[in-house]
Amino acid sequence: MNQKIKQLINVSAGFLILIIIFITFLPQIIETMVPAQYWAYLPDALIATMGERSDYLPAVAEANAAEVNAADLVADIAIVAEAASTTPIPATATPIPTETAPAESQTAAQPDESSAVEQAPSPTPLPPTATPIPPTPTPEPLPVSHRIEGLKNEAQKFNNCGPTNATLVLNFWGDPTDQLTAASYLKPNTQDRNVSPWQVSDYVNQETALSSITRANGDQELLKRLITAGFPVVIEKGYDPNVENARGWYGHYLTVFGYDDGQEIFNTMDTFLGPFNERDVQAGFTLEDGRPYTYEYIDYYWQQFAYTFYVIYPPEKESEVFAILGDDLLDDVTMWQSAAQRAQSNIDKDAENQFAWFNLGTALTRLGEITGEQTFYENGATAFDQSLALGLPSRMLWYQHRPYIAYMKTGRYQDMINLADATLVDPGGRNVEETYYYKGHALSFQGDLNGAANSFEQALELNEFFYPAQFALDYVNSIR
Repeated sequence: MNQKIKQLINVSAGFLILIIIFITFLPQIIETMVPAQYWAYLPDALIATMGERSDYLPAVAEANAAEVNAADLVADIAIVAEAASTTPIPATATPIPTETAPAESQTAAQPDESSAVEQAPSPTPLPPTATPIPPTPTPEPLPVSHRIEGLKNEAQKFNNCGPTNATLVLNFWGDPTDQLTAASYLKPNTQDRNVSPWQVSDYVNQETALSSITRANGDQELLKRLITAGFPVVIEKGYDPNVENARGWYGHYLTVFGYDDGQEIFNTMDTFLGPFNERDVQAGFTLEDGRPYTYEYIDYYWQQFAYTFYVIYPPEKESEVFAILGDDLLDDVTMWQSAAQRAQSNIDKDAENQFAWFNLGTALTRLGEITGEQTFYENGATAFDQSLALGLPSRMLWYQHRPYIAYMKTGRYQDMINLADATLVDPGGRNVEETYYYKGHALSFQGDLNGAANSFEQALELNEFFYPAQFALDYVNSIR
Protein backbone atom coordinates (compact mmCIF):
# COMPACT_ATOMS: atom_id res chain seq x y z
CA MET A 1 0.00 0.00 0.00
CA ASN A 2 1.61 3.25 -1.06
CA GLN A 3 1.95 6.32 1.14
CA LYS A 4 -0.82 8.30 -0.57
CA ILE A 5 -3.39 5.57 0.02
CA LYS A 6 -2.39 5.37 3.69
CA GLN A 7 -2.78 9.14 4.05
CA LEU A 8 -6.19 8.99 2.37
CA ILE A 9 -7.32 6.24 4.74
CA ASN A 10 -6.07 8.18 7.78
CA VAL A 11 -7.79 11.37 6.67
CA SER A 12 -11.03 9.51 5.97
CA ALA A 13 -10.88 7.83 9.36
CA GLY A 14 -10.27 11.17 11.00
CA PHE A 15 -13.25 12.70 9.25
CA LEU A 16 -15.38 9.71 10.26
CA ILE A 17 -14.34 10.15 13.91
CA LEU A 18 -15.17 13.87 13.76
CA ILE A 19 -18.59 13.11 12.27
CA ILE A 20 -19.32 10.57 15.01
CA ILE A 21 -18.26 13.06 17.70
CA PHE A 22 -20.34 15.81 16.07
CA ILE A 23 -23.45 13.62 15.88
CA THR A 24 -22.95 12.43 19.46
CA PHE A 25 -22.73 15.94 20.85
CA LEU A 26 -25.09 17.62 18.36
CA PRO A 27 -27.95 18.02 20.90
CA GLN A 28 -25.62 19.74 23.39
CA ILE A 29 -24.21 21.94 20.62
CA ILE A 30 -27.69 23.00 19.57
CA GLU A 31 -28.80 23.74 23.14
CA THR A 32 -25.67 25.84 23.71
CA MET A 33 -25.35 27.68 20.42
CA VAL A 34 -28.75 27.76 18.67
CA PRO A 35 -31.32 30.24 20.04
CA ALA A 36 -34.53 28.49 21.05
CA GLN A 37 -36.66 30.49 18.61
CA TYR A 38 -35.07 28.48 15.79
CA TRP A 39 -35.75 25.05 17.26
CA ALA A 40 -39.13 24.90 15.54
CA TYR A 41 -37.26 24.42 12.27
CA LEU A 42 -35.40 21.35 13.57
CA PRO A 43 -36.64 17.77 13.04
CA ASP A 44 -38.71 16.38 15.93
CA ALA A 45 -36.39 13.37 16.13
CA LEU A 46 -33.44 15.67 16.80
CA ILE A 47 -35.25 17.76 19.41
CA ALA A 48 -36.28 14.56 21.19
CA THR A 49 -32.60 13.78 21.82
CA MET A 50 -31.92 17.12 23.50
CA GLY A 51 -31.98 16.12 27.15
CA GLU A 52 -33.88 13.55 29.18
CA ARG A 53 -37.29 15.16 29.05
CA SER A 54 -40.71 13.90 29.90
CA ASP A 55 -43.96 15.16 28.42
CA TYR A 56 -45.30 15.46 31.98
CA LEU A 57 -44.17 16.82 35.32
CA PRO A 58 -43.22 14.14 37.84
CA ALA A 59 -45.68 13.08 40.52
CA VAL A 60 -44.44 14.13 43.95
CA ALA A 61 -46.68 11.90 46.09
CA GLU A 62 -48.91 8.88 45.84
CA ALA A 63 -52.37 9.93 44.75
CA ASN A 64 -55.45 8.02 43.70
CA ALA A 65 -58.57 9.63 42.29
CA ALA A 66 -60.76 7.05 43.99
CA GLU A 67 -59.25 7.89 47.39
CA VAL A 68 -59.33 11.70 47.20
CA ASN A 69 -62.68 13.44 47.56
CA ALA A 70 -62.64 16.97 46.21
CA ALA A 71 -65.70 17.85 48.28
CA ASP A 72 -63.73 17.10 51.45
CA LEU A 73 -61.03 19.57 50.38
CA VAL A 74 -63.49 22.45 49.99
CA ALA A 75 -65.70 21.60 52.96
CA ASP A 76 -64.22 24.33 55.18
CA ILE A 77 -64.18 27.25 52.78
CA ALA A 78 -67.25 28.79 54.43
CA ILE A 79 -65.11 29.86 57.38
CA VAL A 80 -63.23 32.22 55.10
CA ALA A 81 -66.15 34.60 54.90
CA GLU A 82 -65.81 35.28 58.61
CA ALA A 83 -62.00 35.15 58.71
CA ALA A 84 -61.23 37.68 55.98
CA SER A 85 -62.44 41.02 54.73
CA THR A 86 -64.75 41.04 51.77
CA THR A 87 -63.99 44.58 50.61
CA PRO A 88 -63.52 44.76 46.82
CA ILE A 89 -59.93 45.53 45.87
CA PRO A 90 -59.19 48.68 43.86
CA ALA A 91 -58.56 48.14 40.16
CA THR A 92 -55.16 49.79 40.32
CA ALA A 93 -53.90 47.55 43.11
CA THR A 94 -50.65 45.82 42.23
CA PRO A 95 -48.93 42.87 43.87
CA ILE A 96 -46.37 44.41 46.21
CA PRO A 97 -44.40 42.02 48.41
CA THR A 98 -44.06 42.79 52.08
CA GLU A 99 -40.86 44.55 53.08
CA THR A 100 -41.13 43.55 56.72
CA ALA A 101 -38.00 41.63 57.77
CA PRO A 102 -38.66 38.01 58.80
CA ALA A 103 -37.97 36.79 62.29
CA GLU A 104 -34.37 35.71 62.88
CA SER A 105 -35.38 32.09 63.32
CA GLN A 106 -36.81 31.96 59.81
CA THR A 107 -35.30 32.19 56.36
CA ALA A 108 -36.13 34.18 53.27
CA ALA A 109 -39.24 32.21 52.42
CA GLN A 110 -41.62 33.98 54.76
CA PRO A 111 -45.38 33.40 54.56
CA ASP A 112 -46.12 36.91 53.33
CA GLU A 113 -43.10 37.26 51.11
CA SER A 114 -43.44 33.84 49.50
CA SER A 115 -46.82 34.69 48.06
CA ALA A 116 -45.71 38.08 46.80
CA VAL A 117 -45.24 36.96 43.24
CA GLU A 118 -48.92 36.86 42.35
CA GLN A 119 -50.68 38.19 45.45
CA ALA A 120 -52.58 41.46 45.55
CA PRO A 121 -52.16 43.67 48.64
CA SER A 122 -54.65 43.70 51.46
CA PRO A 123 -57.82 45.51 50.42
CA THR A 124 -58.32 49.06 51.61
CA PRO A 125 -61.53 49.37 53.68
CA LEU A 126 -64.13 51.64 52.17
CA PRO A 127 -65.29 54.59 54.30
CA PRO A 128 -68.60 54.10 56.10
CA THR A 129 -71.64 55.55 54.44
CA ALA A 130 -75.06 56.40 55.75
CA THR A 131 -76.62 55.83 52.35
CA PRO A 132 -77.89 52.27 51.90
CA ILE A 133 -76.22 50.48 48.99
CA PRO A 134 -78.86 49.64 46.39
CA PRO A 135 -79.17 46.03 45.30
CA THR A 136 -77.33 45.01 42.15
CA PRO A 137 -79.70 45.53 39.22
CA THR A 138 -80.68 42.58 37.06
CA PRO A 139 -78.32 42.49 34.06
CA GLU A 140 -79.75 43.54 30.74
CA PRO A 141 -80.28 40.72 28.24
CA LEU A 142 -77.27 40.25 25.99
CA PRO A 143 -77.52 40.67 22.22
CA VAL A 144 -77.11 37.43 20.28
CA SER A 145 -73.88 38.75 18.80
CA HIS A 146 -71.54 41.70 19.14
CA ARG A 147 -68.13 42.68 17.89
CA ILE A 148 -65.74 45.46 18.90
CA GLU A 149 -64.38 47.30 15.88
CA GLY A 150 -60.95 48.90 15.65
CA LEU A 151 -58.62 46.20 16.97
CA LYS A 152 -55.68 45.32 14.73
CA ASN A 153 -53.79 42.07 15.07
CA GLU A 154 -50.02 41.77 14.98
CA ALA A 155 -47.77 38.74 14.72
CA GLN A 156 -45.86 38.19 17.94
CA LYS A 157 -42.09 37.94 18.02
CA PHE A 158 -40.57 34.81 19.54
CA ASN A 159 -42.48 33.79 22.67
CA ASN A 160 -43.92 37.28 22.94
CA CYS A 161 -47.67 36.67 23.14
CA GLY A 162 -47.88 38.34 26.58
CA PRO A 163 -46.54 41.77 25.56
CA THR A 164 -48.15 41.58 22.11
CA ASN A 165 -51.70 40.96 23.35
CA ALA A 166 -51.28 43.72 25.90
CA THR A 167 -50.22 46.19 23.22
CA LEU A 168 -53.11 45.19 20.93
CA VAL A 169 -55.47 46.48 23.61
CA LEU A 170 -53.27 49.43 24.56
CA ASN A 171 -53.25 50.50 20.90
CA PHE A 172 -57.04 50.08 20.75
CA TRP A 173 -57.36 52.62 23.57
CA GLY A 174 -54.95 55.05 21.86
CA ASP A 175 -51.68 54.13 23.58
CA PRO A 176 -49.04 53.68 20.83
CA THR A 177 -46.78 51.26 22.77
CA ASP A 178 -45.44 48.49 20.54
CA GLN A 179 -44.79 44.88 21.55
CA LEU A 180 -41.00 45.26 21.77
CA THR A 181 -41.27 48.29 24.04
CA ALA A 182 -43.66 46.43 26.34
CA ALA A 183 -41.41 43.35 26.21
CA SER A 184 -38.38 45.39 27.27
CA TYR A 185 -40.14 45.88 30.61
CA LEU A 186 -42.20 42.69 30.91
CA LYS A 187 -39.48 40.30 29.71
CA PRO A 188 -36.14 42.06 29.26
CA ASN A 189 -34.63 38.65 28.52
CA THR A 190 -35.99 37.76 25.08
CA GLN A 191 -35.80 34.04 25.97
CA ASP A 192 -38.12 34.51 28.98
CA ARG A 193 -40.91 31.98 28.56
CA ASN A 194 -43.63 33.59 30.63
CA VAL A 195 -45.29 36.91 31.41
CA SER A 196 -47.97 36.48 34.07
CA PRO A 197 -51.27 38.39 33.87
CA TRP A 198 -50.52 40.26 37.11
CA GLN A 199 -47.27 41.48 35.53
CA VAL A 200 -49.22 42.87 32.57
CA SER A 201 -51.64 44.68 34.89
CA ASP A 202 -48.66 45.98 36.88
CA TYR A 203 -47.09 47.30 33.70
CA VAL A 204 -50.26 48.99 32.47
CA ASN A 205 -51.01 50.58 35.85
CA GLN A 206 -47.46 51.80 36.47
CA GLU A 207 -46.12 52.60 33.01
CA THR A 208 -49.13 53.86 31.03
CA ALA A 209 -52.04 56.26 31.46
CA LEU A 210 -54.50 53.36 31.27
CA SER A 211 -55.67 50.97 33.99
CA SER A 212 -55.87 47.20 34.21
CA ILE A 213 -57.24 44.51 36.49
CA THR A 214 -56.52 40.77 36.49
CA ARG A 215 -59.08 38.29 37.80
CA ALA A 216 -59.69 34.54 37.77
CA ASN A 217 -62.82 32.39 37.54
CA GLY A 218 -64.34 34.29 34.63
CA ASP A 219 -67.03 32.77 32.46
CA GLN A 220 -68.35 33.14 28.96
CA GLU A 221 -71.25 35.39 29.94
CA LEU A 222 -68.77 37.79 31.54
CA LEU A 223 -66.73 37.86 28.34
CA LYS A 224 -69.87 38.71 26.40
CA ARG A 225 -70.89 41.49 28.81
CA LEU A 226 -67.46 43.11 28.66
CA ILE A 227 -67.37 42.84 24.88
CA THR A 228 -70.88 44.27 24.56
CA ALA A 229 -69.79 47.22 26.70
CA GLY A 230 -66.81 47.82 24.41
CA PHE A 231 -63.99 46.26 26.46
CA PRO A 232 -61.71 43.72 24.75
CA VAL A 233 -60.70 40.94 27.15
CA VAL A 234 -57.40 39.06 27.19
CA ILE A 235 -57.68 35.49 28.44
CA GLU A 236 -54.90 33.08 29.38
CA LYS A 237 -55.37 29.57 28.00
CA GLY A 238 -53.66 26.36 27.06
CA TYR A 239 -52.51 25.68 23.52
CA ASP A 240 -51.85 22.11 22.46
CA PRO A 241 -51.23 21.38 18.76
CA ASN A 242 -50.68 17.70 19.57
CA VAL A 243 -53.60 16.61 21.73
CA GLU A 244 -52.40 13.00 21.84
CA ASN A 245 -49.81 13.94 24.47
CA ALA A 246 -48.61 17.04 26.27
CA ARG A 247 -45.41 17.43 24.23
CA GLY A 248 -46.62 20.48 22.34
CA TRP A 249 -48.57 22.09 25.20
CA TYR A 250 -47.91 25.76 25.93
CA GLY A 251 -49.66 28.62 27.64
CA HIS A 252 -51.03 31.31 25.34
CA TYR A 253 -52.97 34.59 25.43
CA LEU A 254 -55.96 35.47 23.27
CA THR A 255 -57.59 38.87 22.87
CA VAL A 256 -61.35 38.26 22.67
CA PHE A 257 -63.33 40.99 20.93
CA GLY A 258 -66.56 39.47 19.63
CA TYR A 259 -69.05 36.61 19.92
CA ASP A 260 -71.95 35.08 18.02
CA ASP A 261 -74.46 32.86 19.81
CA GLY A 262 -75.87 31.60 16.51
CA GLN A 263 -72.50 30.17 15.46
CA GLU A 264 -71.37 29.63 19.08
CA ILE A 265 -68.02 31.28 18.44
CA PHE A 266 -65.84 33.96 19.97
CA ASN A 267 -63.89 36.27 17.69
CA THR A 268 -60.27 36.54 18.79
CA MET A 269 -56.99 38.12 17.85
CA ASP A 270 -54.50 35.25 17.93
CA THR A 271 -51.01 36.74 17.82
CA PHE A 272 -49.49 33.35 17.02
CA LEU A 273 -51.85 31.91 14.42
CA GLY A 274 -53.30 35.09 12.93
CA PRO A 275 -54.94 36.17 10.75
CA PHE A 276 -52.59 39.10 10.14
CA ASN A 277 -52.94 40.09 6.49
CA GLU A 278 -54.68 39.48 3.20
CA ARG A 279 -52.65 36.33 2.63
CA ASP A 280 -54.42 34.79 5.63
CA VAL A 281 -57.75 35.76 4.11
CA GLN A 282 -57.02 33.35 1.28
CA ALA A 283 -56.84 30.58 3.92
CA GLY A 284 -60.48 31.20 4.81
CA PHE A 285 -60.19 33.90 7.50
CA THR A 286 -61.16 37.55 7.44
CA LEU A 287 -59.32 40.33 9.19
CA GLU A 288 -62.61 41.61 10.60
CA ASP A 289 -63.58 38.25 12.13
CA GLY A 290 -60.11 37.51 13.49
CA ARG A 291 -59.70 33.85 14.36
CA PRO A 292 -63.00 32.35 15.52
CA TYR A 293 -62.94 29.74 18.28
CA THR A 294 -65.96 27.76 19.40
CA TYR A 295 -67.47 28.19 22.84
CA GLU A 296 -66.46 24.59 23.56
CA TYR A 297 -62.83 25.25 22.58
CA ILE A 298 -62.58 28.38 24.71
CA ASP A 299 -64.08 26.67 27.75
CA TYR A 300 -61.78 23.65 27.45
CA TYR A 301 -58.50 25.55 27.11
CA TRP A 302 -59.41 28.53 29.30
CA GLN A 303 -60.08 26.10 32.16
CA GLN A 304 -56.40 25.12 32.05
CA PHE A 305 -55.58 28.55 33.48
CA ALA A 306 -58.40 28.75 36.03
CA TYR A 307 -60.41 31.02 33.70
CA THR A 308 -57.94 33.86 34.22
CA PHE A 309 -58.31 37.12 32.30
CA TYR A 310 -57.39 40.76 32.41
CA VAL A 311 -59.05 43.94 31.18
CA ILE A 312 -57.33 47.16 30.13
CA TYR A 313 -59.45 50.30 30.19
CA PRO A 314 -59.30 54.10 30.54
CA PRO A 315 -59.38 55.15 34.23
CA GLU A 316 -62.59 57.10 33.73
CA LYS A 317 -64.33 53.85 32.74
CA GLU A 318 -63.32 52.01 35.91
CA SER A 319 -66.77 52.14 37.52
CA GLU A 320 -68.27 50.67 34.36
CA VAL A 321 -65.77 47.78 34.36
CA PHE A 322 -66.33 47.19 38.08
CA ALA A 323 -70.10 47.07 37.62
CA ILE A 324 -69.72 44.37 34.96
CA LEU A 325 -67.28 42.33 37.05
CA GLY A 326 -69.54 42.51 40.10
CA ASP A 327 -68.73 42.05 43.76
CA ASP A 328 -68.12 38.31 43.45
CA LEU A 329 -65.13 38.86 41.18
CA LEU A 330 -63.87 42.05 42.78
CA ASP A 331 -63.59 40.38 46.16
CA ASP A 332 -60.63 37.99 46.46
CA VAL A 333 -62.26 35.75 49.05
CA THR A 334 -65.50 35.23 47.17
CA MET A 335 -63.70 34.82 43.87
CA TRP A 336 -61.46 32.01 45.14
CA GLN A 337 -64.29 30.38 47.06
CA SER A 338 -66.30 30.22 43.86
CA ALA A 339 -63.24 29.03 41.93
CA ALA A 340 -62.76 26.16 44.39
CA GLN A 341 -66.40 25.15 44.13
CA ARG A 342 -66.28 25.35 40.35
CA ALA A 343 -63.18 23.14 40.28
CA GLN A 344 -64.92 20.65 42.55
CA SER A 345 -67.89 20.61 40.18
CA ASN A 346 -65.58 19.89 37.24
CA ILE A 347 -63.91 17.10 39.22
CA ASP A 348 -67.30 15.61 40.06
CA LYS A 349 -67.92 15.39 36.31
CA ASP A 350 -64.48 13.93 35.58
CA ALA A 351 -62.30 12.77 38.48
CA GLU A 352 -59.31 12.46 36.13
CA ASN A 353 -59.40 16.07 34.98
CA GLN A 354 -55.89 17.08 36.03
CA PHE A 355 -56.51 20.75 35.28
CA ALA A 356 -59.58 20.86 37.52
CA TRP A 357 -57.50 19.37 40.35
CA PHE A 358 -54.81 21.96 39.65
CA ASN A 359 -57.40 24.75 39.74
CA LEU A 360 -58.70 23.42 43.04
CA GLY A 361 -55.17 23.47 44.44
CA THR A 362 -54.68 27.02 43.19
CA ALA A 363 -57.95 28.29 44.70
CA LEU A 364 -57.33 26.66 48.08
CA THR A 365 -53.75 27.92 48.21
CA ARG A 366 -54.92 31.46 47.42
CA LEU A 367 -57.47 31.21 50.22
CA GLY A 368 -54.64 30.12 52.51
CA GLU A 369 -52.64 33.19 51.52
CA ILE A 370 -55.59 35.48 52.21
CA THR A 371 -56.64 33.98 55.55
CA GLY A 372 -53.48 32.37 56.89
CA GLU A 373 -55.47 29.16 57.52
CA GLN A 374 -53.04 26.23 57.34
CA THR A 375 -55.82 23.82 56.35
CA PHE A 376 -56.13 25.52 52.99
CA TYR A 377 -52.44 25.00 52.23
CA GLU A 378 -52.67 21.35 53.23
CA ASN A 379 -55.77 20.74 51.13
CA GLY A 380 -54.27 22.72 48.27
CA ALA A 381 -51.14 20.54 48.39
CA THR A 382 -53.32 17.42 48.31
CA ALA A 383 -55.14 18.71 45.22
CA PHE A 384 -51.81 19.46 43.52
CA ASP A 385 -50.58 15.95 44.37
CA GLN A 386 -53.61 14.55 42.60
CA SER A 387 -53.15 16.83 39.61
CA LEU A 388 -49.51 15.84 39.17
CA ALA A 389 -50.30 12.15 39.55
CA LEU A 390 -52.85 12.42 36.73
CA GLY A 391 -50.28 14.04 34.44
CA LEU A 392 -49.59 17.75 34.00
CA PRO A 393 -47.78 19.06 30.92
CA SER A 394 -44.07 19.50 31.55
CA ARG A 395 -44.34 23.23 30.84
CA MET A 396 -47.19 23.84 33.32
CA LEU A 397 -44.93 25.51 35.90
CA TRP A 398 -43.63 27.95 33.34
CA TYR A 399 -46.92 29.77 33.83
CA GLN A 400 -48.62 28.82 37.11
CA HIS A 401 -46.66 28.55 40.34
CA ARG A 402 -49.05 27.91 43.21
CA PRO A 403 -47.82 24.31 43.83
CA TYR A 404 -44.53 25.77 45.02
CA ILE A 405 -46.36 27.88 47.61
CA ALA A 406 -48.63 25.06 48.81
CA TYR A 407 -45.65 22.73 49.26
CA MET A 408 -43.58 25.45 50.92
CA LYS A 409 -46.31 26.22 53.45
CA THR A 410 -46.59 22.52 54.29
CA GLY A 411 -42.84 21.99 54.70
CA ARG A 412 -42.36 19.99 51.51
CA TYR A 413 -39.20 21.75 50.37
CA GLN A 414 -37.70 18.82 48.50
CA ASP A 415 -40.87 18.50 46.43
CA MET A 416 -40.43 22.16 45.46
CA ILE A 417 -36.87 21.46 44.37
CA ASN A 418 -37.89 18.33 42.47
CA LEU A 419 -40.51 20.25 40.50
CA ALA A 420 -38.10 23.11 39.82
CA ASP A 421 -35.41 20.71 38.64
CA ALA A 422 -37.90 18.91 36.37
CA THR A 423 -38.76 22.27 34.85
CA LEU A 424 -35.09 23.18 34.43
CA VAL A 425 -34.42 20.04 32.37
CA ASP A 426 -36.02 21.82 29.43
CA PRO A 427 -33.86 24.69 28.12
CA GLY A 428 -37.02 26.77 27.87
CA GLY A 429 -37.71 26.16 31.55
CA ARG A 430 -34.31 27.64 32.35
CA ASN A 431 -35.69 30.96 31.19
CA VAL A 432 -38.50 31.20 33.74
CA GLU A 433 -37.46 33.42 36.63
CA GLU A 434 -40.13 32.06 38.97
CA THR A 435 -38.50 28.60 38.81
CA TYR A 436 -35.29 29.93 40.35
CA TYR A 437 -37.22 32.14 42.75
CA TYR A 438 -39.17 29.29 44.34
CA LYS A 439 -36.22 26.93 44.27
CA GLY A 440 -34.30 29.61 46.16
CA HIS A 441 -36.96 29.67 48.87
CA ALA A 442 -36.83 25.88 49.20
CA LEU A 443 -33.04 25.92 49.48
CA SER A 444 -33.19 28.65 52.10
CA PHE A 445 -35.56 26.60 54.24
CA GLN A 446 -33.18 23.67 53.94
CA GLY A 447 -30.40 25.88 55.26
CA ASP A 448 -28.52 26.29 51.97
CA LEU A 449 -28.34 30.07 51.97
CA ASN A 450 -25.57 30.21 49.38
CA GLY A 451 -27.62 28.06 47.01
CA ALA A 452 -30.67 30.20 47.70
CA ALA A 453 -28.78 33.40 46.95
CA ASN A 454 -27.51 31.89 43.71
CA SER A 455 -31.07 30.97 42.68
CA PHE A 456 -32.38 34.45 43.43
CA GLU A 457 -29.50 35.95 41.44
CA GLN A 458 -30.34 33.70 38.49
CA ALA A 459 -33.95 34.89 38.64
CA LEU A 460 -32.77 38.50 38.51
CA GLU A 461 -30.40 37.77 35.65
CA LEU A 462 -33.41 36.65 33.66
CA ASN A 463 -35.57 39.61 34.67
CA GLU A 464 -34.03 42.51 36.56
CA PHE A 465 -37.52 43.90 37.22
CA PHE A 466 -38.68 40.78 39.06
CA TYR A 467 -38.70 42.54 42.42
CA PRO A 468 -39.76 39.61 44.65
CA ALA A 469 -36.42 37.94 43.88
CA GLN A 470 -34.57 41.12 44.81
CA PHE A 471 -36.36 41.31 48.18
CA ALA A 472 -35.55 37.65 48.85
CA LEU A 473 -31.91 38.07 47.81
CA ASP A 474 -31.48 41.13 50.03
CA TYR A 475 -32.76 39.19 53.02
CA VAL A 476 -30.62 36.12 52.40
CA ASN A 477 -27.54 38.30 51.99
CA SER A 478 -28.32 40.01 55.29
CA ILE A 479 -28.22 36.72 57.27
CA ARG A 480 -25.58 34.57 55.60
